[in-house]
Amino acid sequence: MSQVNVATAGRSAGCHPKKAMVLAAGLGLRLRPITEKRPKPLVEIAGRSLLDRALDRLDDAGVELAVVNVHYLGDMIEAHLKDRPSPKTIVSKEESLLETGGGVLKALPVLGEEPFYVVNGDALWLNGREDTLRRMAGMWDDTAMDGLLLLHSTVEAYGYEGLGDFLLDPVGRLSRRPEAEVSPYLFTGIQLLHPRLFEGVTEGFFSLNLMYDRAIARGRLFGIVHDGEWFHVGTPEHLSTAEEYMSVNYPGVKRR
Repeated sequence: MSQVNVATAGRSAGCHPKKAMVLAAGLGLRLRPITEKRPKPLVEIAGRSLLDRALDRLDDAGVELAVVNVHYLGDMIEAHLKDRPSPKTIVSKEESLLETGGGVLKALPVLGEEPFYVVNGDALWLNGREDTLRRMAGMWDDTAMDGLLLLHSTVEAYGYEGLGDFLLDPVGRLSRRPEAEVSPYLFTGIQLLHPRLFEGVTEGFFSLNLMYDRAIARGRLFGIVHDGEWFHVGTPEHLSTAEEYMSVNYPGVKRR
C-alpha cells in the first residue's frame, strides 16, 4: 500500500493527545435487526464490543479521558461504560441528535485546547507496523494542520463498496474527491482535530464535513494512509466478514 509521509509538510514536532471523543450516538439503521435492541457500538465482534475495541486503542495510545456521546439506547452504553477502568469516560447525552460536528462542539469545553482524537464508536481497525494512533500523533504538525484524518485504500478495505472520499497531494494535504470520479482513499472515521477548527461555530446540528471543508479551504486538512486492516461494519453481512476475519486470525483474543 502506498504511503504519504505527512512529516514532509513541515517541521512536525508531533503531539501527545490525552483526550478523545468517541462518536456513539448513531442509530445503526443499516445494521438492523441486530441494532433493534442494542446500540451499534455495543455490537460484539469476536467477543468484544466495537466501542470497547475503540477505547482499547485509545487507552493503548495514552489517552486518559474519552468523551462518549450517546443518543439511541444511550442508557445501555452508559451502563456498559461504568465497568470500564481506563481511559476514564464521560458520557455526553444528546436528547436530539447533534450530528458528528455538533456532538464534538458540545464536548469542546471538556476536550480542552490541544489536539484530540475523534473516533467513530463503530470503527474497527488493526494496527500495522506500529500503533496507528501514536503514528498519527507523531505526524502532527501544529504549524500546518487543523485536522489529520486516517485514510485507507478503498480497494483493500473490508466491506467497503464506495467511491472513496479524498485525494492526497504529495505532502499529504487533502482535497475532496471530484464528483463522479473515484478516489483511492476512504476516510476511516479516525482523526486528530485541533479545537481552533471550530472557532466561531455556534450551530448545534452539523456534520464534521463542514469543518473538513473549512480546513481544506485554508490548506490545513491532512491525511495519513493506514498501514493495517480496516473494516466497514455497516450491514449484517459486513459484520459477518469482520467476525470471520477476527476469529480466523485472532482466535481467542478479545482485546486485540
